[in-house]
Amino acid sequence: MSQPLPGPLLRVENLRKAYGSKVVLRDIDLVVDRHEVVCLIGASGSGKSTLLRCLDLLETVDDGSVFLDGEEITDPAVDARRVRRRMGLVFQAYNLFPHMSVLDNVTLAPRKVHGAGRAEAEADARELLGRFGLADKADEHPDRLSGGQQQRAAVARAMATGPELLLLDEVTSALDPELVGEVLDLLRDLAAAGTTLLLATHEMAFAREVASTVCFLDGGTILEQGPPAQVLVDPAHERTRQFLRRVL
Repeated sequence: MSQPLPGPLLRVENLRKAYGSKVVLRDIDLVVDRHEVVCLIGASGSGKSTLLRCLDLLETVDDGSVFLDGEEITDPAVDARRVRRRMGLVFQAYNLFPHMSVLDNVTLAPRKVHGAGRAEAEADARELLGRFGLADKADEHPDRLSGGQQQRAAVARAMATGPELLLLDEVTSALDPELVGEVLDLLRDLAAAGTTLLLATHEMAFAREVASTVCFLDGGTILEQGPPAQVLVDPAHERTRQFLRRVL
C-alpha cells in the first residue's frame, strides 16, 4: 500500500445531493483526519445516512467534491469499486448474507475482491472474529446469532479488507437496548486501536466519550461541528440545543 499523503484522510467540499426537487444535502464541508472518530448526529431525515452513502459512492453527488487521501473520488472517471475497497461501510440492518456462514461472509471480499487465497482469508477472518468475541460463531449462519453478534460480524466483515476508513450508519439502532453496549464496546476498541471512524449515531454518551469531532446535521446541512465538549455541552446554535434537549 502506498504511503498516505499529507493532509486529512477524507475531505468533503460543498457537497450537494438531491432527489428530484428534494434537496437532502447542501453545502456539506467536512474533514476527517487519520485515526479520528467523527460522529454525525441529528434527527432522522437530517441527511446522515445519505451523506455516508455519498462518501462510499453508493449515491452520485450532484455538486461538490470528495477527496480520499488527496484523490478526488467524485471524479466521474474514478473506479467506484476501487474506492470502496479502501472503505468499509456497515449498515444498521447488518446486511449479512443469510445463506452463508459467518466465516464465509467475512472472507468473501478478501477472496473475491482482493484476490486472497482461501486459507489466508480464513486464517485472517478467524483472528478477526476472535478479537470481536465471535470465534465460536464462525461456522454458524447469521440467523443463529443474536442481533449484537450479527452486527459485530458485520463490522468484522467490513474490517476484513483493512479499510482506511470505516463508515457506520446507525449500527445500534436496530438492536435491543441490552445489545447496544456490546457493539459500542467494539467500536471503542477499534477507536483505541487507531481505526478512523465516521459514524451516524443516536448514542450521545458514546459520542461524548469517544468522538474527536461531532457534527450536528439539520435539514441536510452541517449546522454545527466541533469537539464533543463544545457541540454536546455548550452548543452555539439554538437548533442544536433543541435537538439535544430531546435526546439527552
